[in-house]
Amino acid sequence: MEESSAVLQMPTMAHILSSLSHALDMVEGQPRGHATRTAFLAMRLATVLGFSDDEKKDLLYACLLKDSGCSDNSARIHQMFGGDDLITKHRVKLIDWSNTLESVKFAYVNMEPGGSVVGKLRRMAAAIGTPEATMNDLTRARCSRGAQIATMLGLGNAVSEAVRQVDEHWDGKGAADHLKGEQISRYARIINVCQTMEVFASTFSPEAAFSMIRLRSGKWFEPELVKVMATMERDHDLWSMHSSHLDGNEIHLWDDEALDVAAPADIDAICVAFSEIIDAKSDFTGSHSSRVTEYAVQIAQDFGFDSERLNTLRRASLLHDIGKLGISNAILDKPGRLTAEEFDAVRQHPRFSYEILGRIRGFERIAEIASAHHEKLNGCGYWRGLSAADIDLDMRILAVADIFDALSAERPYRSAMPLDRVYSIMEEEANGAIDPECVRALKRVASSKVFFVA
Repeated sequence: MEESSAVLQMPTMAHILSSLSHALDMVEGQPRGHATRTAFLAMRLATVLGFSDDEKKDLLYACLLKDSGCSDNSARIHQMFGGDDLITKHRVKLIDWSNTLESVKFAYVNMEPGGSVVGKLRRMAAAIGTPEATMNDLTRARCSRGAQIATMLGLGNAVSEAVRQVDEHWDGKGAADHLKGEQISRYARIINVCQTMEVFASTFSPEAAFSMIRLRSGKWFEPELVKVMATMERDHDLWSMHSSHLDGNEIHLWDDEALDVAAPADIDAICVAFSEIIDAKSDFTGSHSSRVTEYAVQIAQDFGFDSERLNTLRRASLLHDIGKLGISNAILDKPGRLTAEEFDAVRQHPRFSYEILGRIRGFERIAEIASAHHEKLNGCGYWRGLSAADIDLDMRILAVADIFDALSAERPYRSAMPLDRVYSIMEEEANGAIDPECVRALKRVASSKVFFVA
């Protein structure tokens, strides 16, 4: 009995992906929990359609990973439209972007927000081609990368293809490959209707969502799926649970006993995959998470960490910047000095990391370490403003590794700093802000042949 109980306490793959999908929701400009609520609607639909447990499991994973490629087009959306990419992404989900007139209107309204008419038109001419070509390019980047993430996690071809085809439409006017009707994966057809309903239900109301799917039946959505969804319109319990989840309460997706418990290798693969999602958000931070992890692990080895402690630090390092997925590229990609308001927004990302990672059973320690990477021993760090007594060695190591990469890596707006200059800055910081023993350990391992420097 004790062994069975212990197994049930272990997080499932679905539980971890559902929690991490909150970060993907932020990239897409959606209220946190959007992917989970999409999965909730899809599971209800799958039950009505008589799906087997294996089919439900594949559909569930595809729902939770449907936006896993979303960070791949964030920088480009900001470059094309200007302004806040999170707002642009949110607004595009409320229009029929397969309609040329609607797409042109959307581009004009959202291009260079606050700019002049001439400025908007100039940016439109320079930044985008036809609305169809633009949507194809943006969708292909997002969905192809999402499919790769699903493959990395070993979830099978059915899940990967569903993620790849999630924005295809029944009439063939979707993106990116203009698949039509039953050429589109059955899972993708279900996710498309459920994710669009969820956006409309969360933004407006369930009534607005049902009006929308009827209007787009035979265009965006398979008519038979629309008919089945329509039977849920008066399911007050379903929409009450949907509303409750929007307010921050938990939602039941499926029986845990029917889901796969996440093995350590699965958790490691998820951490690596999400570190790549994080780093894809900005051109300024390519491979940042993997380098920080390399540095942190080698410093920790110098301190003699055992394998379990080392593995926790490795996972925390890979995911430390997951909260940055909730920061606009207008801020992340700004080459000049940030305003006070912009810096206040950046200071929120460790808090976001804590909130996202802290949702996962067994990730409590990972959340604590990851979210402390900008704390300072003198209490001048963020997001909590912890003092030295509250910042343990694991947190101190990660902070030093993060600073080292920020200084030593090449960035689009400057060359990599020479190591002697990096060390000079860090030694100055070690006079009260960062741990001097960690800096000395950094220099020891950096002098060895195995230390990886970008």
